[in-house]
Amino acid sequence: MAAILGAGLGGLSTGYYLLKHNISSSLKLFLLEATNNCGGWIKSLKTKDYVFEQGPRTIRPKGINGLNTLNMIQDLGLSEHIFPIRHDHPAAKNRMIFVKNHLHMLPNNVYDIFRTNEPFSKPLINAIFHDLKQQKPHGDLHDDSIYNFVERRFGKEIADYAISPMICGICAGDAKEISVKFLMRTLFEWEQTYGGVIKGLMRSIFKAKQSDVSQLTELAKKAQEEKWNVYTIKGGLETLPITLRDFLAENSVDIQMNTRVKEIEFVDSSLVNLVNQNGESLKVNHVYSTVPAYSLADLVEKQHPELAKNLRSIPFVTVGVVNLYFPSSTSLIQPAFGFLVPPIENSPILGVVFDSCCIPDQKGTVLTVMLGGRWYNRWFGDGATKDALLDVALQHVSSILHIKERPASYNVNILKNCIPQYVVGHYDKVEKIRKYIQDLNLPISLIGCSYDGVGINDVIYSAKTQVEHEYV
Repeated sequence: MAAILGAGLGGLSTGYYLLKHNISSSLKLFLLEATNNCGGWIKSLKTKDYVFEQGPRTIRPKGINGLNTLNMIQDLGLSEHIFPIRHDHPAAKNRMIFVKNHLHMLPNNVYDIFRTNEPFSKPLINAIFHDLKQQKPHGDLHDDSIYNFVERRFGKEIADYAISPMICGICAGDAKEISVKFLMRTLFEWEQTYGGVIKGLMRSIFKAKQSDVSQLTELAKKAQEEKWNVYTIKGGLETLPITLRDFLAENSVDIQMNTRVKEIEFVDSSLVNLVNQNGESLKVNHVYSTVPAYSLADLVEKQHPELAKNLRSIPFVTVGVVNLYFPSSTSLIQPAFGFLVPPIENSPILGVVFDSCCIPDQKGTVLTVMLGGRWYNRWFGDGATKDALLDVALQHVSSILHIKERPASYNVNILKNCIPQYVVGHYDKVEKIRKYIQDLNLPISLIGCSYDGVGINDVIYSAKTQVEHEYV
């Protein structure tokens, strides 16, 4: 018997891969969720006129992780529900930043790198020459912040106006704190190995290997052939976790909602006792934890305080999400994915996504404003109300996008401690945590964004690799 803690995307994906590895066996599998909701932070509010995505809204098809997700989606029978955004779509090409009270389009073609594009003071080709001229740092650099790395390789403007807002969009974090070794490991290794990013890129081009297309489903091949930039699912991204939940239920997984585990007792290397909020116990042979690291820390602290301490050392941030619907007959925005606000601008908002440009079946103008993140407590504190966040969102939509009318509908969520921060040293921190578990032969696997990456693809691939680690 095995138990999965958490019915977010990580937990549902873990169940999916466990079933795939044990398709002909009699493995008894439990999925324990503390709330009455599956899918974690993925939530879609759908009406006849719009879809409000309260968490992630699109998925990238690139890389091993991205192709793996597409393979899963086809296996679940969702291929016909996919809505791709190809590389030539405005939502793929047009991405903006808000700097010095103006929206600026980021360069989106090869010609732009030879021109001076505000807010940059020089053509971006200069940043390439800067990297080629810079030497590798003296000594072995074990890790660094993304900001330091980019400023060193490409200059301060690239760090401030390109990379820092991108990190806000990825993990609502501060590029001056986030680990380059974790989020941009390949670029960091190119610098350490070859002395620069461009030098490493040139070498990689000659060493590049084609994907093994025999391992790809038709959907994954289609994404490559049609050059998808990102994609979503018609009717809302929540369709994916709902379909996963149904797949697990159809294959006899015991899904227990509103079941909060209060303590994990490790009896020996093949027996775990899970104690719930009512004092009832469930004995299993292995636990797959997909809950946030800070939640798992509370469950193991009694027996393993050192493990709990290390788990709590992974910081998380809170994000405010405000969805807005304007039922206008003509679009109130220019075609684009949206815009991000660099931290140097000292703004309470992280950015705005133009959902009506990148999500299908939207009637009118639909926007999502993201607030706070690493700076949430500074701007809003612990007691901020949803009305306060709505007011801030509307003020910035009015001043930046010049939309003066009130939305016909809106939704405000405060996602408390929703995104882990992969600060400098994160890679080694996770390695230390997993080594502790391995050395003591504890029957538990750690899965999800706390450890292996914040994106949908990362979470699904984390489930796959941890399940395979147990069975291969």
